[in-house]
Amino acid sequence: MSEKAPINTLLRIMAKLRDPNGGCPWDLQQDFASIVPHTLEEAYEVADAIAEENWAEVKEELGDLLFQVIFYSQLGKEQGLFEFDDIVSGINNKLIRRHPHVFADQHFEDEAAIHANWEAEKAKERAEKGQDDSILANIPKAMPALNRADKIQKRCARYGFDWPTLGPVVEKVQEEIDEVMAEAHQIAPDQDRIEEEVGDLLFAVVNLSRHLKVKPEMALHRANRKFERRFREVEQSVLEQGKRVDACSLDELDAAWEKVKQKENLSKTKE
Repeated sequence: MSEKAPINTLLRIMAKLRDPNGGCPWDLQQDFASIVPHTLEEAYEVADAIAEENWAEVKEELGDLLFQVIFYSQLGKEQGLFEFDDIVSGINNKLIRRHPHVFADQHFEDEAAIHANWEAEKAKERAEKGQDDSILANIPKAMPALNRADKIQKRCARYGFDWPTLGPVVEKVQEEIDEVMAEAHQIAPDQDRIEEEVGDLLFAVVNLSRHLKVKPEMALHRANRKFERRFREVEQSVLEQGKRVDACSLDELDAAWEKVKQKENLSKTKE
């Protein structure tokens, strides 16, 4: 790789930022654990930019995310753990090893067979490392809860632990709603039990999403964006009437909300 390659420039910038003699005080204070929240935030910013189809922003946010990898590689280098080239070599080898149908002569009948080989290769890698051999092994605990629930369910479904039709899935959601309400209507509600039942309900809704081939995290992101868009229009509508949101009754806000929805529906009909 040329010394003039942009990635080498970035590596040198990172090393300078971490240089005890003249580096950045903030960067020098960081360690692996302190960087994690920033990494997660940058990943979400990439996802937001993609959802908005703002490709200039996607490019910029991907740069910010790449910088996180560079930061970790610099920390690893300083501690004698690994360097950037080790990271790149590791992913190169893994991708080649897990795609024998692309980089070797192995043939698979269909996509299911390719996926089965992928999972078998991952299990083999875990065994070689002496890692947990559970079906649920290696699902990151730091994943967003909806994504993690979806991944847990998919792993179990792959081994036959799943309902074959939609009916029981829907019934389970209703059952969990009933259990939440049963706890909520107690004379002295137990907040811990309510939280547990709400968690079971969310898990059941994720299962429904999976059966409907919907990514629950993306569906909720979309719902959040829709709610925010509509509520901002409600705020604007109220402001145009010379009022403040906190000075309006719930009936007034509901009426404004319905007008926003009707406006959206009319716009979709015209399209």
